[in-house]
Amino acid sequence: MSTTGSLAARQAELVLALTTGGPPPPGFATRPLAAARAALLRKRAGEVARHWPLLTAGLGGNWSTVFGEWAASRSPAGGLRDGWDLARTLHARDALPMLGAEELAVREAGLRYDGRQAPRRRRLPAVGRAGGAVAIQVAGRVRLLRPARSKEGPPTDASGLGRAPS
Repeated sequence: MSTTGSLAARQAELVLALTTGGPPPPGFATRPLAAARAALLRKRAGEVARHWPLLTAGLGGNWSTVFGEWAASRSPAGGLRDGWDLARTLHARDALPMLGAEELAVREAGLRYDGRQAPRRRRLPAVGRAGGAVAIQVAGRVRLLRPARSKEGPPTDASGLGRAPS
């Protein structure tokens, strides 16, 4: 094997260890590698939070834990796609908070994403649904449909975030 091939293989092992929890490559100390991995997960969580602020707010203090557990064995796909995949995973587990459901419904209505390729704008009218939230997209504009509110004020869930569970 050439030196370049060997270096490329070692670099690939290091990337896998840092991003997906693979075993440390020979010659790398475990503790510094774990610290670098934790820092990269925090940075990745911050990027996802910038793309998915309502999902992040809906999870509140659990955001770091939920994201860290979900992302620990997955390669990064970018903030938008990572957040989308996480929201879909939480929705499938019936664990998606209402704020995240609203954000996911809006994304599903406005963009087409198959989980593999980059999201693309929808051209035809579409409906996005997630966790009781419904969004529609017509002529490039997306509207979130909310349930009617009572006269006493906006409904809230147990966390007080201002949304009623559906």
